[in-house]
Amino acid sequence: MIKILRGFISILLASSLLITAHANAEPGDYNFWTTLKHLFDPPNADAPVTSQQAEGMYPLTMDDPSFNDDFDPGDYNTWQKIDVPTSTGAMCGNGSPYKFFVHRVPDTSNTIFYFEGGGACWDYESCSGQAGIRGARNPNGIPDDYLSNVHLLDFTNFENLTTAGVSPLIYTHHPYDQYKTGEWNMVYVPYCTGDIYVGDKTEIYEDTTGENPDLIWHHNGLRNVQAVTSWVKNNLQKPKQMLAAGCSAGSIGALFNYSKLREDMNVDYGYLLDDSGPLYQAPLDGSDSTQYPSLPLHKEVLRSWTTYTADSDESSENPITMLKAITPGFEANQLASLYAALSNKFPSDRLGITHFLADGNFSSYSYERFYEDIYNDPNADSRLNKLRQRWQKDTHENLIPLLDQTSNWGYYFPMFRNLNESHCTTIIDLNYGEIAEHGLELKDFLDNIVNHNGGGMIRAYETDEVSDYEDNSNWFYDLIGLFM
Repeated sequence: MIKILRGFISILLASSLLITAHANAEPGDYNFWTTLKHLFDPPNADAPVTSQQAEGMYPLTMDDPSFNDDFDPGDYNTWQKIDVPTSTGAMCGNGSPYKFFVHRVPDTSNTIFYFEGGGACWDYESCSGQAGIRGARNPNGIPDDYLSNVHLLDFTNFENLTTAGVSPLIYTHHPYDQYKTGEWNMVYVPYCTGDIYVGDKTEIYEDTTGENPDLIWHHNGLRNVQAVTSWVKNNLQKPKQMLAAGCSAGSIGALFNYSKLREDMNVDYGYLLDDSGPLYQAPLDGSDSTQYPSLPLHKEVLRSWTTYTADSDESSENPITMLKAITPGFEANQLASLYAALSNKFPSDRLGITHFLADGNFSSYSYERFYEDIYNDPNADSRLNKLRQRWQKDTHENLIPLLDQTSNWGYYFPMFRNLNESHCTTIIDLNYGEIAEHGLELKDFLDNIVNHNGGGMIRAYETDEVSDYEDNSNWFYDLIGLFM
């Protein structure tokens, strides 16, 4: 009741602003009186999971009224933990229960699904969280209070800065770089399976040193996403506008899951933002890793995270055959065919991809453990240069040509930012993501993608390899860098 009264007072104080703003409201926004009503009578789900959606490969689940998910429909403007039943098949890599987080608002149905980033794993060293090996986030599961205290300027808890919760895309009331989706309903999809949300396989990873017992690891990302989607449909109002986004592993997770998520949600306006999780061209039946540097990675993760093989039966349940079944034009032999397939399936949606051309993080996951000339190089600067060379080759030769062949993929590739290994353009803030030679800022690109009015797609990349390195940081970035 206190929260309702508090919200009521806030609405009264802001009523004149809300009524004025409604003249410029976007699809999905509620007027003042409807918003006021929602404070006392939260809207119910109006598009719950159907019996048809609860069948087939990776089905959604019907609502189970007997299960206590810990959700309070009238608890607005705060992050709520949502528990999901084990009957959905959802779990973290270590077998612990899966949970996710929702931030609900009363004045719009528009919703962002934000897929958390945090690396990847495909062997004992990386999945166990062994020091010195790039692994995956949350190997020990998701804490109940995971998002309860995310604050960009909370200098008493710097661990907050390592979560994606500080992205302006979902950080409510960002102190200096608010983006409009931070005022939508927000669904935060935590990452704890190491498989970019596409896995469906339990692996047993052996400690090659023989010092520790085998690690049983559940690459269960795809089923976790189905559990989240099911809950949203069964508990929240259907969005008019929906953005699927993420950073790093979260962004490629959004990319892989968009076909089914968008189909299941059936919104009027759909947007996809892939931030620093590209899917490069790499034919799986080939062996030319010089032309296709990401080929070894693609082969390794498919083997570790799925049961798919080239001779898999079309009816076998695995993430690749499912994606083929629901996304015409997607070819299992060429994962990057997903770009054109999504464009053709959703021709009115606005799809965007962005990353820094000097990325030193995702490029490391992509190449470092697969190329001897990189992992055996004792010089850190030399290793980084080799990573960037392959990364830029992949971007210019094995990504941009694919995007250019579509009608509704935009792309935005600035050069460098002195933060987080130049990885992820939309975390912390939207600064230092300009492409000066085209007169563009990162926010221009975001507004171009998350735009119900449509229009031409922004497609730009930076060629200036000097200016970004000269003035590309500040004291706050330096401070954050100590903890990321």
